[in-house]
Amino acid sequence: MKALICSELGLAEKLELAGDWPAPEVGEHDVAIDVKAAGLNFPDVLTIQGKYQYQPEMPFIPGGECAGVVTAVGDKVSRFKPGDEVISMGASGAFCEKIAANEFSVFPKPKALSFEQAAGISITYFTTYYALKQRANLQPGESLLVLGAAGGVGTSAIELGKLMGAKVTACASTDEKLEICKQLGADELINYSDIDLKAVLKEASGGQGYDVIYDPVGGDYAEPAIRNLAWKGRFLVIGFASGPIPSIPLNLALLKGASFVGVFWGRFTGEEPEVNMQNISELTELFESGKLSPLVTDCFPIEQYEDAFNCMIERRARGKVIITM
Repeated sequence: MKALICSELGLAEKLELAGDWPAPEVGEHDVAIDVKAAGLNFPDVLTIQGKYQYQPEMPFIPGGECAGVVTAVGDKVSRFKPGDEVISMGASGAFCEKIAANEFSVFPKPKALSFEQAAGISITYFTTYYALKQRANLQPGESLLVLGAAGGVGTSAIELGKLMGAKVTACASTDEKLEICKQLGADELINYSDIDLKAVLKEASGGQGYDVIYDPVGGDYAEPAIRNLAWKGRFLVIGFASGPIPSIPLNLALLKGASFVGVFWGRFTGEEPEVNMQNISELTELFESGKLSPLVTDCFPIEQYEDAFNCMIERRARGKVIITM
């Protein structure tokens, strides 16, 4: 089968597109899936460089999420049958034509979504819903500041924040990206290129700060944002797409009565599986009703994998980056 292989750590130019990679064996608890589309995420960029907290043995197929059609099931699988349209999520293995995934990492694809849309919902919407609902306890009427708001997780934070009744301020690096944020429902827009972010956020919030800050970017943006937390504000640590992991003065948490809250959805799924399943059920209803519609503007056939990775690395993505088979 066709598969994208990492056999040498580095950036996308080190990857190899194989045409004769062996198809996976299907275990008794596995679901075999013909992959139609797969989501590219920042952890994939880190994993192929050997910089992520989880590293598969080499050689490996990167890619943590996909959507496709079930072709076979193991003897002990009861939740799926051939022909079902599904999504799957895991640590790696999605950038190929066929995968075999444990049935408990597979979920029905929302019928209202295309394969391209569905391929990117688990690491974005599942993470963001957990972040805003369980970790931040976001309440109607509160203010939500989203950094990196035009990316995959950022766009999901705008949509979910609005559905949860928050006033959403979106920060992004270009006016083009901010236009997308506006279309998704953001109440206020801030282009944080070449500005004093601390001063601009203070003015934009009327000196009151923000109840919840959603940060998948890190780097130089984190501290100016944290200095604009409201009293009892919650700063959500989502990731570090800009590269550097910031060092934050802890006295800021003390002065604002604030919380710095880590968001690790992958571990949450294992620690609290029942809560995770309830979240997914609630999100599926929102997808099916049309209240959530994932933004996919950057689709690349697997042969253009370098372009897809570079779109992510260079932070050109608007919504989710998807690789199609």
